[in-house]
Amino acid sequence: MFEGSFVALVTPFKEDESLDENKLRELLEFQIDGGTDGSVPCGTTGESPSLLEEEHDRVVDLTVQVVNGRVPVIVGTGSNSTQRT
Repeated sequence: MFEGSFVALVTPFKEDESLDENKLRELLEFQIDGGTDGSVPCGTTGESPSLLEEEHDRVVDLTVQVVNGRVPVIVGTGSNSTQRT
């Protein structure tokens, strides 16, 4: 079903701690241009368990929008809260 290299993305933030949507777009384009076979936003290998629900949703929405079907997206659903997960 899946093969190749799937990149676990970091979530870029601005100095004011808000989501840096422009950097996320740049990161996604960089990965796709570099030949990645898929993207993994909000994986639990990074900061995703500490994202607000709104931030998590925005990262996923923006990733799907930018990728636009060019590579598969596997969304991380983990959390520090088993109830939320």
